[in-house]
Amino acid sequence: MRHRFPPDYYINGILNGDRLTLSRAITLVESRRSDDQLLAQQVLEGVLPNTGRSIRVGITGVPGVGKSTFIEAFGRYLTGQGHRLAVLAVDPTSQRSGGSLLGDKTRMETLSMDPNAYIRPSPAGDSLGGVAHRTRETILLCEAAGYDVVLVETVGVGQSETVVHGMVDFFLLLMLAGAGDELQGMKRGIMELADALCITKADGDNRAAADRARVEYQNALHLFPPTGTGWFPPVLTGSALTGEGVDTVWQTIRDQQQLTTANGYRNQRRQEQQLTWFRALLRQRLEGMFYEQPGMRERLAHIEEQVRTGTLLPGPAISQLLH
Repeated sequence: MRHRFPPDYYINGILNGDRLTLSRAITLVESRRSDDQLLAQQVLEGVLPNTGRSIRVGITGVPGVGKSTFIEAFGRYLTGQGHRLAVLAVDPTSQRSGGSLLGDKTRMETLSMDPNAYIRPSPAGDSLGGVAHRTRETILLCEAAGYDVVLVETVGVGQSETVVHGMVDFFLLLMLAGAGDELQGMKRGIMELADALCITKADGDNRAAADRARVEYQNALHLFPPTGTGWFPPVLTGSALTGEGVDTVWQTIRDQQQLTTANGYRNQRRQEQQLTWFRALLRQRLEGMFYEQPGMRERLAHIEEQVRTGTLLPGPAISQLLH
């Protein structure tokens, strides 16, 4: 059995910015054991007054866009500006393979050696909702440990974007120039979530194509209904290779934060995110309680068989189970 520390050990260690204690606390949050969960909640309550002071940035992008390279260049720029940065990853696709996250950490080689940066892969093999609520709790722990910028990277493509959008203040979408129409379907939904787009790899021979793509995307964004936040998503270009444009991305994030703080939207967005988190946890807990009832799994198997063969309709089947 692994050694458990009292809540104060974690709380004090985190508030003092101790990385080892922070990592241990995150492991606690990710654990499914009920005693670990209980301890994790005590730790979270203890650090709560010291949370909420970071800028939370979500980063997503089409495969091959060079997300890790961009995050490394962006992260090094931020720590160079005196910020303390935490990079978290949401990877709902890693249930089988373990995902690409260890690869991610090795790809961000320089950043992972930076004393002012903390990189944490997400727990593999969990439901999307599970990953989401653990990531939210991890954000709070990182904020309490003094990280003033938290980057949440989506590793999966699809549903994870919406989940990450629901836990950040700013959502950045990385795009490629000339990626073709095959990505259009995916882009439309995600583009509507974005607070800014950045065309990556805008260097060398690719620069002209990146500039063309920027104009095209900017025109496309004008067709979307206004977000009601007073902020209009700009399209930027950047190169992780030369570091060009990275400062503009950060300035854009700061401008948006300034505007949405002034007009109250940032606070409203965070409050709505808290409610979404609460409702998701409630659903998860209720579902858990339902399945954990004595004899429920056997009863469920029996009823599912009847539904499958058509001898019982889904409606009455559910009524039977709930009674």
